[in-house]
Amino acid sequence: MSIDFTQEQRSFAEAVAAFCKREAGTREQRDALTEHGTHTHNQALYEKMAELGWLGSTIAEEFGGADGGAVDMCILLEEAAKGMAPIGGIGPTLITGAAYAKFGTQAQKESVLGGIVEGKSYSISMSEPEAGSDVGNLSCRAEKTAGGWSINGQKTWCSNAHFADRILLVARTGRGEGKHEGLTMFDVPADAPGLSIVGIDTMGGKEVNDLYFTDCLLPEDAVIGVEGQGWGQLMTGLNIERLILAAMMLGTAQRAFEDTLQFITQRKQFGRPVGTFQALRHRVADLATEIECGRLLVYHVARLVDENPAKLFPREASMAKLKLTETAKKVALEGMQMMGGYGYATEFDMEKHVRTTLVSSIYGGTNEIQRDIIGKTYGL
Repeated sequence: MSIDFTQEQRSFAEAVAAFCKREAGTREQRDALTEHGTHTHNQALYEKMAELGWLGSTIAEEFGGADGGAVDMCILLEEAAKGMAPIGGIGPTLITGAAYAKFGTQAQKESVLGGIVEGKSYSISMSEPEAGSDVGNLSCRAEKTAGGWSINGQKTWCSNAHFADRILLVARTGRGEGKHEGLTMFDVPADAPGLSIVGIDTMGGKEVNDLYFTDCLLPEDAVIGVEGQGWGQLMTGLNIERLILAAMMLGTAQRAFEDTLQFITQRKQFGRPVGTFQALRHRVADLATEIECGRLLVYHVARLVDENPAKLFPREASMAKLKLTETAKKVALEGMQMMGGYGYATEFDMEKHVRTTLVSSIYGGTNEIQRDIIGKTYGL
């Protein structure tokens, strides 16, 4: 199997790579854009990419986008991650946008999808203190009021809510025979009265948040899709969500590999570059092979999605997320080991790669959950 990109797609990849090198190619540039690594997202840089039309690459033309597919999306995400562009809002934004594209009203689509093209960021909120991998156990409540909805409860681990324009909230509107019944998606402005956003300190800096809803009032038309059908709607977005995470980790893995290779080629011990020793040379060969396998898997799944946009690929999408997050983590940890103390020093980017990849096997459905899903597709 080969990756047969069109000339336009190859040019797109080259353009994104050149942009990242120009705008965030040095450590000094990235430090300035992120307040020395404190933030994962720089809005000014994000809006530059929007002006180039890249953020709308998968958005329908009627909303100002380029009407591209999953392959185009993966190219953008891989190259941006490899270039270490601090645009942490792009993943959750595209995940959220896909739900609006499928289930939103025309007005919601015009606002949100058009906003993505313009450079706005969005977030999706599912997890709660007692509902992480078991999302169906959530209890944040949405109750009907005169002319709208009242939201009460807590959400947690909500990526990028602190700079998002809107939040796609999954809340409970009723109870049924199963715990997955009675869940509904809501369109929530990030500055809605009654919503408090509190950051959670992490190894990666300012990324995730707790959300506290206290009599947060939403209009009646804030519902996305069909009331009570939120779980089924969530399931239809798994292809895109897991592809997004896989493509981002593909780019990170490639960057960690390239940083490692550059270091072990230049670093000398015992009178020769350390990369020429068999112990490291074999490690490099194994990592390069794993990355290439991951790249083939990502773009294979992306093509499946483009060819069958209405079909779910639970096995393939979970495989992509599992494989690439595990591969990226392995590459970063091996890179740190091969770089020795320098890999641990904040002077170099490797410790950032380690922190970025460690959490990747947790978010978007833990890798234990991905393995369980894959196993179930084989009737187990």
